[in-house]
Amino acid sequence: MTEAAQPKAKPEPWRRRLIRSLLYGRNVDRIAKARARVGLAILAFAAIYAVIGGRLVMFAIGADAHGGRQAAAHDAIATARPDIIDRNGEILATDVKAPSLFAEPRRLIDTDEATELLTATLPDLDTDEVRDRLSSRKGFVWLKRDITPKQQLEIHRLGIPGVGFLRENKRVYPTGNEVAHLIGLVNIDNQGIAGMEKWLDNNGLADLHRAGFATDRLQQPIELSVDLRVEHALRDELQKAKDKFHAKAASGLVTNVRTGEVVAMVSLPDFDPNNPKEAHDPDRINRLTTGVYEMGSTFKAFTLAMALDTGKYDLNSMWDARAPLHYGRFAIHDDEPKGRFISMKEVFTFSSNIGAARIALSQGVEAHKAFLRKMGQLERLRTELPESASPIVPRHWGDLNTITIAFGHGIAVAPLQAVMGVSALVNGGYLIPPTFLKRSEAEAMQLAKRVIKPETSEKMRFLMRLNAEVGTARKADVNGYYIGGKTGTAEKVINGRYAKKRVLTAFTGILPADNPRYQVLIMLDEPQALKETYGFITSGWNAVPTAGNVIARIAPLLGIEPRFDLPPPDRLILAASKTTQ
Repeated sequence: MTEAAQPKAKPEPWRRRLIRSLLYGRNVDRIAKARARVGLAILAFAAIYAVIGGRLVMFAIGADAHGGRQAAAHDAIATARPDIIDRNGEILATDVKAPSLFAEPRRLIDTDEATELLTATLPDLDTDEVRDRLSSRKGFVWLKRDITPKQQLEIHRLGIPGVGFLRENKRVYPTGNEVAHLIGLVNIDNQGIAGMEKWLDNNGLADLHRAGFATDRLQQPIELSVDLRVEHALRDELQKAKDKFHAKAASGLVTNVRTGEVVAMVSLPDFDPNNPKEAHDPDRINRLTTGVYEMGSTFKAFTLAMALDTGKYDLNSMWDARAPLHYGRFAIHDDEPKGRFISMKEVFTFSSNIGAARIALSQGVEAHKAFLRKMGQLERLRTELPESASPIVPRHWGDLNTITIAFGHGIAVAPLQAVMGVSALVNGGYLIPPTFLKRSEAEAMQLAKRVIKPETSEKMRFLMRLNAEVGTARKADVNGYYIGGKTGTAEKVINGRYAKKRVLTAFTGILPADNPRYQVLIMLDEPQALKETYGFITSGWNAVPTAGNVIARIAPLLGIEPRFDLPPPDRLILAASKTTQ
């Protein structure tokens, strides 16, 4: 066949020529190109396997399993809480990070072996409970919250698959018992269950938790009105008094009469919020807000203020105390009967039950009730603390009730409630709601309500100072601080009857009496007679000297400078009053 007869080869399509040109170019060694492509593929696969291997190593050596972290991450964020500080910036409560032990039962290889190893390392774990949790088919279970770093290291060395650690927020209280009843405490999930901690959750913190915004970086410290220095001095003196007089309990308050701020609050026995089990002891309640008590003769301050505020009586008005006051089968006596008419001033300084009862009867039952209601003594006192109690008042309030309530029996109120009322008697006549948060005088006046006349308040300051000079409060008169106050001794009701040997003693003091800034309340539950008290158990022999010790320590801390050689109270306090001694 001739060359002309041979068939011609089909030309290569232009698309193939284009692809070959792009892939290989022109005049390129195809063998070298193939080797380069193989090398590139090897490098790509090596990189992929390196990433996979790296991730496996991270999962193997990581302290926390990824699944467990995801399962509990929401709880860990939700438990972050703001610091709580005192008025001077001292930390009272804060969060720290602490490891907690968890397991992922689905990843466990040998449940029995894991149970044996864990309970041997943590003897306080319940073996049956741990085995039940590890045998479940859940993706995540807690085994023990808040373990020590040493325990974490020991368990980590065991190398148990499916067991890991999660760092959680743990609440700690650096001051221990100092402010226990005020701060309160949290549960294992860092949620407030008492005191200011519970107030935090009730006022927006729980909502922030649910929204995922309550992280450490987004929360400002909560500044309280309490002064840790004053708190320590008050608690120390109350503990000494409780031990000295063998009292069942002791409690005290320091408040600012111009702002309503609680500067210190102590109720003994107390507890350490770092050890929550102590808080469940029923004897460790906060007696100042949760308890209600008959306050004894401290209530006579309300009785006299009620009469003086009408303008019908003055400090020289006379009252018949020649004999006991009889009402039906009851007879009202004085501890130190005078057997004569006594003035309003003497009713206060001698703490006359007869005089107080006659003063209250002169006003009438309805006026008495109305005055005490105006002073905030007949309704439940609400503060930031969730723990509070309603006062116990007579169901049917008659003349006999007015007689006994005039000197502090027959009505039971929270001590903080009584302190609020007494502050109004001496601060110019303004009832200011108490607070545990820092508050200025201007802010307080926006909440204040006038309840008595300024001149009535002036007379009450005079009476309180006079009582510290010549009356039942003499043992509280610390030289230089011009203290005023009122004592109270209330017999406790035991099995439906008043017990003369089991009393609650109280003293409420103000300083300085001519221009009060602070009020101090001291209460002792069932103090015992001592040789130095000559067998007496009344307030003047125990609560009053305790208050004197407290005032001597806290007055410098509160910035009150001592003053000496002051004129008598009739000239210093009543100088601007039309009513004189």
